[in-house]
Amino acid sequence: MLRSDFHYELPEELIARHPTARRSDSRLLHLDGRTGAVVDRQFAELPQLLRRGDLLVCNDTRVIPARLHGRKDTGGRVEILLERVLGDGRALVQLRASKAPAAGSRIHLPDEAPATVVGREGDFWLLDFGADPAAVFERRGEMPLPPYLHRPAEDFDRERYQTIYARAPGAVAAPTAGLHFDPAAVEACERAGAAVVYVTLHVGAATFQPVRVEDVREHRMHAELAEVPAGTCEAVARCRARGGRVVAVGTTAVRALESAAQGGHLEPYAGDTRLYITPGYRFRVVDALVTNFHLPESTLLMLVCAFAGHGHVLTAYRHAVEARYRFFSYGDAMFVEPDPAALEPREAA
Repeated sequence: MLRSDFHYELPEELIARHPTARRSDSRLLHLDGRTGAVVDRQFAELPQLLRRGDLLVCNDTRVIPARLHGRKDTGGRVEILLERVLGDGRALVQLRASKAPAAGSRIHLPDEAPATVVGREGDFWLLDFGADPAAVFERRGEMPLPPYLHRPAEDFDRERYQTIYARAPGAVAAPTAGLHFDPAAVEACERAGAAVVYVTLHVGAATFQPVRVEDVREHRMHAELAEVPAGTCEAVARCRARGGRVVAVGTTAVRALESAAQGGHLEPYAGDTRLYITPGYRFRVVDALVTNFHLPESTLLMLVCAFAGHGHVLTAYRHAVEARYRFFSYGDAMFVEPDPAALEPREAA
């Protein structure tokens, strides 16, 4: 498959640059992957689409205020975007500067000790902060809004670009399907008979990097840290036993669960994942998906196409454009039921 196979036209004005007044005020496009049928709904209707015995699996990662501004020894401005804290005062970051800094040079930070440039590691830079990088970013950083919002972070983003159940610091981008859930929405899902459990996948800044190769098979994912605890695996087993569905809240929850099932069945998992899901992949764990609308030609859109069918998904996206849905991180949501051909037989889960 080609990268261009995942292209669609999106008017600029449909990119949601600010959140709705309330988290659950969003719209919800319901896509049936068996038939391609779509229904326009409101996110508040999600509990009506759940069945008693279903299991919602949410990503409880917490977004770090991961963008810092500093200056090189020469006085030139540098923007630092955290990718991952490594320990021993070091971190992998993306750097934006008019000229790349030299190894051994320093980046001066506001009200903090300078960070030393150790060198490059692939697409990233290795910096030594001489202290816990996470603490530095928590004190001085700003929320790392996606580049397509074309605006600086504002005070309200510290709360709204974060799920209400965020617990484990480590992400530099929000698991945005979860942004629609407020306490009332979670309670309504539980009243509908769905249990709620958690996985962790620390979303990296590379989630916004485009696929640069035309043959999508040649793309390589950056590593992201994922954890699927034993309790979540046990909850999935109980869900299967009672005939319920595993409903992943977001593509990050999908990738965490499916990474933990690469051995053929779901088991506790903690470590890096580079799992790259494109059409032809057969899902071992996930039975339904809550997700936002994703960028054209992105790996996230490819994952949704793998789940519900390439043609069905792109047709649904064209409908969403015509119906004036709001797109991307602060945009509207989808409830996606799968193309049955995309699922492994569930006794293998």
